[in-house]
Amino acid sequence: MSNDKDLFKNIISHSKEYGFIFQSSEIYDGLSAVYDYGNYGAQLKNNIKEYWWKAMVQMHENIVGIDSAIFMHPKVWKASGHVDAFNDPLIDNKDSKKRYRADVLVEDYTAKIQGKIDKEVEKAAKRFGETFDAEMYKNTNPRVVEYAKQISDTEARMKKLLEDNDLVAFKQLIDDCEIACPVSGTRNWTEVKQFNLMFATELGAVSGESETIYLRPETAQGIFVNFLNVLNTSRQRLPFGIAQIGKAFRNEIVARQFIFRMREFEQMEMQFFVKPGTQKEYYEYWKSARMKWHKALGLGETKYKFHDHLKTAHYADAAVDIEFEFPFGFKELEGIHSRTDFDLTQHQNLSGKKLQYFDPELNESYVPYVVETSVGLDRMFLAVMSAAYKEEKLEDGSERVVLAFPPALAPNKIAILPLMKKDGLSEKAMEIFNLLKIEHYCQYDEKDSIGKRYRRQDAIGTPYCITIDHQTLEDNTVTIRDRDTMLQERVSISELNAIISKKCSWIGLMG
Repeated sequence: MSNDKDLFKNIISHSKEYGFIFQSSEIYDGLSAVYDYGNYGAQLKNNIKEYWWKAMVQMHENIVGIDSAIFMHPKVWKASGHVDAFNDPLIDNKDSKKRYRADVLVEDYTAKIQGKIDKEVEKAAKRFGETFDAEMYKNTNPRVVEYAKQISDTEARMKKLLEDNDLVAFKQLIDDCEIACPVSGTRNWTEVKQFNLMFATELGAVSGESETIYLRPETAQGIFVNFLNVLNTSRQRLPFGIAQIGKAFRNEIVARQFIFRMREFEQMEMQFFVKPGTQKEYYEYWKSARMKWHKALGLGETKYKFHDHLKTAHYADAAVDIEFEFPFGFKELEGIHSRTDFDLTQHQNLSGKKLQYFDPELNESYVPYVVETSVGLDRMFLAVMSAAYKEEKLEDGSERVVLAFPPALAPNKIAILPLMKKDGLSEKAMEIFNLLKIEHYCQYDEKDSIGKRYRRQDAIGTPYCITIDHQTLEDNTVTIRDRDTMLQERVSISELNAIISKKCSWIGLMG
């Protein structure tokens, strides 16, 4: 398990220095767990959205997109269960005055034990060499077997007490595991309490005449309440999906790890409506499809894994996370849930409106089941940044920081760089910039030496740099430099559009 604190600090620092992410309201000392996306961050974020939207909507004839409002009728959140059940189990350390999610403390505890297992296996692999059988070792080595039992026993115990909502037993579990506060190092804990995560506000101008409404804690309900509208206007038949990208808001008490857990965030969700009884089939399909989508980016095959939920949400009959190996370990990136017919049935009951599908083959109406895929856009952004960030030592002894983004996601695709400002090179470079900017995001830069400009483009992840020199004025050729290999080749200006289009195409990612 990766736990490189220095790497994570460097990524955070780099994100600010190069215009990817800023602390919100920084001139007023900032707002905790709220961030702004800067000039390059906004474009990277938009490119991730486009990759998701193309793969989900454009590539499927039976998935359509919507954009629902952030404000919704209060009864929506009553029907969905958020008013009564959208809580986190929280615990305070009396010495550090820090508040933690109790379940995350236990998950971190089991992750440390898993780390011990990994170290034991790693040492044994070095000791036994090529003949080493890792699985057999895990199943037979007494120490590893005991560690594994600790993990399974702890997880099973936590699953049951979460299902029972037994907060007293939860506190006892934390005591039994001897979990200490990461800040104070003590085990001086309060009792575990539940805390509702929704932000409440008022709709209406006059106090006393206004109505309490909520900032939506998820985007899914906007899809469910529009089910009939989309069904009646899209000419879809089951199975079909509704996709949406939008902001959501949660009053996270334990907001941490940069943009991984924020109070204002963005989700990319798709609800796939299916015939009851077929949900498991489509659940497995979307598990596979979503993992394939992530791995197509080339961020690293081993950086992803599935993690089945210890406790499914009240509406689900199956749930799994796709976890990504961030610098602080494997954490949830996307959730795939079989939500049954809970949401549509709840809204149907509370609204009095029939939310059903008429099946022409069966000649009957029924409430569809739903399989959900939900990926956090901000977490996706962090995953891409974490995998792309590289500190390299070059053959000449110099160093560079490079963001090795997949070219299709990179904020800028091309940097146009005149070798110098004089002799007509700047004017020729600007001609090329104006030629390419119609189809590609470009940046023009003529300040500092060409070497410094290359390094600056490496640091913001620009895949290709085009240099205009005196030979360009003679034969209309330029050098194109590859960010990752730093190799350069001479090409004709007339070929640039086609070359960049091919190198930065979405087609390779779509498969």
